[in-house]
Amino acid sequence: MSNLFSPLTMKDLTLRNRIVMSPMCMYSADKDGFSSDWHSLHYATRAMGGVGLILQEATAVEGRGRITDGDLGIWDDRHVAGFKKIVQQVHRFGAKIGIQLAHAGRKCMIPSEDIISPSPVCYDANDPRYRIPREMNDQDIETVIRAFQDSASRAVETGYDLVQIHAAHGYLLNEFLTPLVNKRTDKYGGRTGGTELLREVIHAVRKVWPEHKPLEVRVSARDYEADGNEPEDLAKVLNAVKAEGVDSVNVSSGNVVPVPSDAYNSYQIPFAEIIRIETGLIVTGGGMVTDATQADGIIRSGRADMVFLGRELLRSPYWPLAASKSLGAELDYWPEQYKRAK
Repeated sequence: MSNLFSPLTMKDLTLRNRIVMSPMCMYSADKDGFSSDWHSLHYATRAMGGVGLILQEATAVEGRGRITDGDLGIWDDRHVAGFKKIVQQVHRFGAKIGIQLAHAGRKCMIPSEDIISPSPVCYDANDPRYRIPREMNDQDIETVIRAFQDSASRAVETGYDLVQIHAAHGYLLNEFLTPLVNKRTDKYGGRTGGTELLREVIHAVRKVWPEHKPLEVRVSARDYEADGNEPEDLAKVLNAVKAEGVDSVNVSSGNVVPVPSDAYNSYQIPFAEIIRIETGLIVTGGGMVTDATQADGIIRSGRADMVFLGRELLRSPYWPLAASKSLGAELDYWPEQYKRAK
């Protein structure tokens, strides 16, 4: 058995392999954040294709927490019914599924919404889709914390196997964590204050998210800008909050400010390795991982515990099945109807 296709257990959750489908916005919800049959088919196909853990795309905890009005939402009890169908379909084909709870903050591009951020700093003044956000007051912060908690309660009702708190890619919680955006001088100011907000969100979510189910945080480990965050900074953040009940971390990078990332095959794996060593948490890494041997080597070398794939799974929904063949791994979860192609 290859390392990539070995099982992994977190709390009461056992994954059939170490392949994770990265949360990727599909911009295919209706204007009120409701899912459709398209989403059910999209995620079920990757489950049928052999993915171990599917992470549902950014799902907003408030209407103003969406990036666009095509984003999924879980701020309303009525959203749950559609998500139950997605979860049931994914489970039917042997995969597990987590939900990424998200708030876009200053990167919300919906003209009718109240755009909020730790500080009134526009994401990209050269792009008319982005506005100068309103600086959040204490009431706004309390509202957002409660929105994450209420959304986590709905995730429990839906039946998700894992909840991921999105603190990456320049969205609201990440905005608080980076000095490139957070210019506050109150208790939520600076890296320490941003860490405190993340801690409070995790604490609130853990009050309703079952102890036996894993909780994950997604972080941007590098801002790619002078005076921005580096992996060691995020390791300190995670060490400060992990006692609240964090079981794993998904390590990404960039998108905090509009500068390009230095992207190449496996380019974020060194960040994952640093965070894994410095925090002792279960770590998922990735970044332009496309080759089965490459992915297996990441696990075998101990640089990460799981590997996330994004666009490669859009191009090749059955990538895990093809990877098992190239690695010589015998799987018992090939769909019966497809075994003639094995």
